[in-house]
Amino acid sequence: MSDILSALAADIHASRINGDRLWGSLMELATIGATPKGGCCRLTLTDLDRQGRDRVIGWAKDEGLSVTVDKIGNVFMRREGRNPSLPPIVTGSHIDTQPTGGKFDGNYGVLAGLEVIRTLNDLNIETEAPVEVVFWTNEEGSRFVPVMMGSGVFAGVFPLETIYAATDADGKTVHEELEKIGYIGSQTPGDHPIGAYFEAHIEQGPILEDEDKIIGVVQGVLGIRWYDCIVTGQESHAGPTPMHLRQDAMQVAARIMQEVVAIAQRSEQGRGTVGMVQVHPNSRNVVPGEVKFSVDMRNISDEAVTEMDVALRAYIDSVSRKTGMSIALEEVSHYPAAPFHPDCQAAISRAAAQLGYPSRPIVSGAGHDAVYVSYLAPTGMIFIPCKDGISHNEIEYASPEHVTAGANVLLQVILEYARVV
Repeated sequence: MSDILSALAADIHASRINGDRLWGSLMELATIGATPKGGCCRLTLTDLDRQGRDRVIGWAKDEGLSVTVDKIGNVFMRREGRNPSLPPIVTGSHIDTQPTGGKFDGNYGVLAGLEVIRTLNDLNIETEAPVEVVFWTNEEGSRFVPVMMGSGVFAGVFPLETIYAATDADGKTVHEELEKIGYIGSQTPGDHPIGAYFEAHIEQGPILEDEDKIIGVVQGVLGIRWYDCIVTGQESHAGPTPMHLRQDAMQVAARIMQEVVAIAQRSEQGRGTVGMVQVHPNSRNVVPGEVKFSVDMRNISDEAVTEMDVALRAYIDSVSRKTGMSIALEEVSHYPAAPFHPDCQAAISRAAAQLGYPSRPIVSGAGHDAVYVSYLAPTGMIFIPCKDGISHNEIEYASPEHVTAGANVLLQVILEYARVV
């Protein structure tokens, strides 16, 4: 008897998703909001978003799934397990896009989850726990802020009424636009149980492709601190003012900018970026009197980000004393690091090894709905490569082979966590 059970278990874990079907679903969903350059523009809570939601829910109902919508428009599509009282094993992502977005960001995670359900149905596999696919409202934040809105409300990070009042550039509120597209559900966000959560996603960076790896086992999402830095010197004529008598705000700002990069390079997962600079008076023949610039610092843990913060502030204090210039550093945003559950990471690694896919541990420098879900339940993310590391772009691309591989890993992880009857 034990030999028969072992053989059945081996046969189940030899299961594979239908890659052609998954690819076809991705391409079909991308026709809703398709752009001339081959990308997708399906902004949250627009009529195109409604069409996308309706299409995915239609596919879910074709597979016999029940559908629950909560009050912020998060949609849960459920395949029942033998024991309905168990919290479901959930997978998913989002289907809203950037204005010049691609076909894969977010959409892949939702449709990979749907393909897992289709495969379970094809093979008549019953699981002990229910399995659900979710798509979260407004992950991108390109029309309404904050980003990761639906999962943030779900996790209790953002109050629902505050989010309802958020407006877009035209003054339209989240509440009225949710109502307009018919996606204000009855369930209170956060009341929906989750046993564990897995999100498949394109990497949105170049590491997997560069190292010829197929699967990234995501350790967590980097913690982020954003700052505005203002260096105040004295503008003066570029010709008559000798170098040693200048109070050149630009040169001092440049030193700080270089130190931002140097601090990041001192740790393996550090990131340091200056992406925005404003120079006053911004004239060709005037020594700059004021420079305002952004600082973006990221690292794998909150402790590591704090160490970067301390180092930057110490350097700025030193430069200010040496130059006599006023240097103001103001923190404007702070996003905590989100480490993912070690058991979830281990399950993804095992699945990749079992399937013969080269993998590596990796961190995510971008935010995902998995961040907020990780506050509530064990969470893991599966990355696949994207061409040239490009995302949030109409040319965003992941190969059919890699799309299939990531979904196969997801299938094995869901089988492990939902437990095959």
